[in-house]
Amino acid sequence: EKDIPVANFIMHEIHCSRNIEVCRYCSELIPKSEMKNHIESEHVQVTCKCRMKIEKCRLKDHEASACPLRPAVCQYCDIQLTFNKLQDHEIYCGARTERCGGCGHNVMVKDLKEHPGVCG
Repeated sequence: EKDIPVANFIMHEIHCSRNIEVCRYCSELIPKSEMKNHIESEHVQVTCKCRMKIEKCRLKDHEASACPLRPAVCQYCDIQLTFNKLQDHEIYCGARTERCGGCGHNVMVKDLKEHPGVCG
């Protein structure tokens, strides 16, 4: 994957073919002596806390952005819960009411940001 002087090219090619292997999972060039370790540390199947089986190298991304059990914070009350429970919680939490100090009306929490424009 790098420029090699023409005079060294044949020796370089021989060295690479003897010592370097392409990973069948990620297509990275890995020294043959490290291939077993690479596969075990990067491509072994692990089970996430959500019970999904995934390659070890993809687990962090899954936990951060796709796992239904990843942490999520309610936009209305700031409590932390799991992402798969967030939508139901926010529907309930946003429907709660609080009394407006300006007009005295009960306003749903989900409408509090827009309310000052209506309240005057």
